Amino acid sequence: MVKIHIKRGDDSQFMYESTIDTDMGDILKDCATIYNGRLKVERICGEMEELAKHGVSLPPNMQGLTDEQVEELKLKDEWGEKCQPSGGFKFHKDKIGCRNGQAPTEKMAEVLTKTIKEAKDMISKKKVTADEMVTQKTVQEALDILRGAVTIVYPMGLPPHEPIKQEFDNTEDLAGKQASLEVIDIDMASLWWAGKELLPNKKLGDFVGKNEKTKIVAKIQKRGQGAPAREPVVSQEDQKNMMAYYYKKQEEFKKLEKESEDAYLDSAWADSNQLKRQFQGLSDVKWGPR
Repeated sequence: MVKIHIKRGDDSQFMYESTIDTDMGDILKDCATIYNGRLKVERICGEMEELAKHGVSLPPNMQGLTDEQVEELKLKDEWGEKCQPSGGFKFHKDKIGCRNGQAPTEKMAEVLTKTIKEAKDMISKKKVTADEMVTQKTVQEALDILRGAVTIVYPMGLPPHEPIKQEFDNTEDLAGKQASLEVIDIDMASLWWAGKELLPNKKLGDFVGKNEKTKIVAKIQKRGQGAPAREPVVSQEDQKNMMAYYYKKQEEFKKLEKESEDAYLDSAWADSNQLKRQFQGLSDVKWGPR
């Protein structure tokens, strides 16, 4: 299997593997789906952290309003009364006014936080270092355990305007958000390796050769953006080690150079009594056993 280290820019994303006979079109769709799936898991985890702290989301027409404004406009959060966490709630006001403040109890909040950590670990970038693959199945399993945790804490379900529910139902609207810039349309995804685009109408082996044990670093991006910056020949870690090695050598050379300045004092020509010993016939006298 050919191992592909997928990057976006300079950031590692995940490890992927395929065979040299696989169509690049299938690899592109698979990689884009995994990439977008990881983003979805991260977005859901972020919203679930807020859910554990401040309860469900307020209706859009109430978000960002002060209590006085809500009272003046006579607005009411009907969904907040229907969608309360299992085991009751503790009030924890959301300072930015996006959630109703009816946070789950500590026990239920712990269910959410533990599941968030588990899901993040499943799609973590650290898996690249460990040489562990991330697949569509991995992403789906992470989504399933997140959905299960939400169901345990909110058995009656979440409001239709709740971002978490929209993410699970694939009805999320990312327009105008930073997240929309990160998502890559599956039909517009492209992979680049060694300064060339891995075109969808060819097989992987047409680019990397016939060795199934090949490992490459490829960068995913939107088609039409041009070639991304190529990977440096030497990694940042290796560069640091090389700089440290050469600095150590440089200091050693400086030390030897300084010591060599006084080395002439051990030479015969620098001995002020050398001529005297020659006249006395003592210049070749050696002490020690024969």
